[in-house]
Amino acid sequence: MATCRLVVFDTTLRDGEQAPGFSLRIDEKIRLALQLEALGVDVIEAGFPIASDDDAEAVRRVALAIGRPIVAALARCAPHDIDRAAWSLAPARRPRIHTFIATSDLHLERKLRMSRGAALEAAVAGVVRARGYTDDVQFSAEDATRSDPDYLCRVIEAVISAGATTINLPDTVGYCTPDEVAEFFRSVIGRVPNADRAVFSTHCHDDLGLAVANSLAALGAGARQVECTINGIGERAGNASLEEVIMATRVRADRLPFETGVETGGLYASSQLLSALTGEAVQSNKAIVGRNAFAHEAGIHQDGMLKDRRTYEIMRPEDVGVPRTTLVLGKHSGRHAVQKRCEQLGYMLSRQDLDRVYRRMTALADTKKHIVDDDLDAIVAEECDHPRRAVREPAGGQEAGYGFGV
Repeated sequence: MATCRLVVFDTTLRDGEQAPGFSLRIDEKIRLALQLEALGVDVIEAGFPIASDDDAEAVRRVALAIGRPIVAALARCAPHDIDRAAWSLAPARRPRIHTFIATSDLHLERKLRMSRGAALEAAVAGVVRARGYTDDVQFSAEDATRSDPDYLCRVIEAVISAGATTINLPDTVGYCTPDEVAEFFRSVIGRVPNADRAVFSTHCHDDLGLAVANSLAALGAGARQVECTINGIGERAGNASLEEVIMATRVRADRLPFETGVETGGLYASSQLLSALTGEAVQSNKAIVGRNAFAHEAGIHQDGMLKDRRTYEIMRPEDVGVPRTTLVLGKHSGRHAVQKRCEQLGYMLSRQDLDRVYRRMTALADTKKHIVDDDLDAIVAEECDHPRRAVREPAGGQEAGYGFGV
C-alpha cells in the first residue's frame, strides 16, 4: 500500500494556548516553538495577532526564532486582522496567513448577523488580501461540518479560485462521528471542481472524545493536513492530540499509510515541556505520554511483560521518548514481579521466602497504594535470612528497559 506524506499543523501556541489555564508568556512560546521545530512539525500556528499586542509580538518573535517550519498566524476575514497578521509574520522565512469565517447558518445568523452572500464576499476578499502578503494562504470554514453542503462547496470553490492553497474544514464543536467525517470530506473534495488545487485539512475538537478518531477518518477520506496540539490541549475539551495521531499512523501503518516528519522520540519531551510551562499536568491514563501509558501493576500483565513486552505493549516506550516501562508493585501485582524486584535489590529468595514476602507485600499494599524499595527491604529483613548480593540495581536501571516505580 502506497504511503502519503502528511502536513502536520501544530496549533498548540494558538488554539491550545487559548484554553483556560494554558496561557504562555512570549519567552515560553519561543521555547515551545523551538521544541516543536525540533520535533519535526511542518507548520507552527503561533497565535492570533489581532487578539492583543502581546499576541502579535509573540507571533513576530516566534517568526524570528524559527527556521525550517512554516509559521502561521490566524486572522478573521477582515482587513485589519489580515494586516496585523502580515506584520507579525514579516520576519518569517516561510509565512502563512490563516484566515477564516464561519459558514454554518447557525453561526452566520446568530453570531455574525451576516447573510450567506456577505460571508462569501468576505471570504474571497480575505483570501485576496492575504495573497497580497504571501503565496501561502490557508482558509478555514468555521463550523464547516454543520454547514449546508451546497453553500460550503460554493465558498470553497471561490476561495481556491481567489488563491487559497490550503482548505481547512474544522469540526469546530466536536459534533461529528468518524463515519460522518469521512463521508463529509469525500463529498466536499469530490464536489468542488478545483479541489485539486488545494490541500485539504482537518481540525477536530474533542467534545465527544472523538477528535483523534475523526482526524484519522478525515485523512482516510482525502485530507492531507492534520491540525493538532501537544497533549490535546485546546478550547473546551481540547483538540486532536498530536502524539496520538502520529503514533496511530506509526503503529497501524497497515491501516493508516501516512508518513510525517515528526521525530517520535521527542513526543514525551514535548509533552513534559508543555506541562512544565503551563503548570497543567497530563492525566495519568493519557495515551502515549501519560504516567501510566507504559506502567503495569496487574500480576498477569507483569508476568507477560517480563516474558515478552509485546504481550501488553503495542509500542516501545523509547519510541516516544519515555525512558522505560514501569512495573508498579501494588496489591494487584504477582509473584513474578515481586521476585524480579527482589533479585534486582540483591536478594535471592527461596520459594517459601518469596511466598512470605509476597503475602506481606500485598497486605501492606492494601494500606498504601504503591510499594517502594524501602518497603521491600523491611519486609525481607523481617521474613527472611538471606544475604544481599554485592550489586544492587537501581529502580530504573534494569535490563530490558524495565523500571520499578510508582
